[in-house]
Amino acid sequence: MKIKVCGITRREDLLKLVEYQVDYAGFIFYEKSPRFAGSKLDPRTIRETKEIKKVGVFVDAPLEQVRRTITDYGLDMVQLHGDETPGYCASIDIPVVKAFRVRTNISWDSIQPYIAVTDYFLFDTDAGNAYGGTGIKFNWELLNNYPYEHPFFLSGGIGPEQLNELLEFKHPALFAVDVNSKFETHPGVKDMEKVKPFTEQIQSTFLK
Repeated sequence: MKIKVCGITRREDLLKLVEYQVDYAGFIFYEKSPRFAGSKLDPRTIRETKEIKKVGVFVDAPLEQVRRTITDYGLDMVQLHGDETPGYCASIDIPVVKAFRVRTNISWDSIQPYIAVTDYFLFDTDAGNAYGGTGIKFNWELLNNYPYEHPFFLSGGIGPEQLNELLEFKHPALFAVDVNSKFETHPGVKDMEKVKPFTEQIQSTFLK
């Protein structure tokens, strides 16, 4: 299982993720988010950090803005968290994660058209107008009926207290865990004393 820590807004947190050998760092480029990276991290800092995969998170952004941000920040992957169409996803030249927000059920047929134009799915909690970072967990049992082999990231209110449950959730399509608000002292500031043991436990479990 890979690990993604999202909502990075500080260089020191990014460097700690590199030190801990975390697989992905997520940077939010949605201006309404309290974790908006565009006003807190300069492009060069992110672009020149090579030892971790950098994921830009967007919500219904103009395609040209996404392409410009990919170049300016040296992104390795984009995560699309809005109502982006399959055609929109197909227009991006680097790997794409398409996020779907889950409430009480999932329409598998509605996400099927995205399989051919994305590299991964991400399942997060539907919390109304909020796009991630809510700290609310959805019912993972809904994924037991996932009918595809397309790999996915699991997100939504995952914190240290979910570690054992996460390690026991042996879904064949589960590619990575995506964590955010449960590992913060306040929005955009990560609590590395929580991140380190969480990542170490996952890494040691899956390297056995």
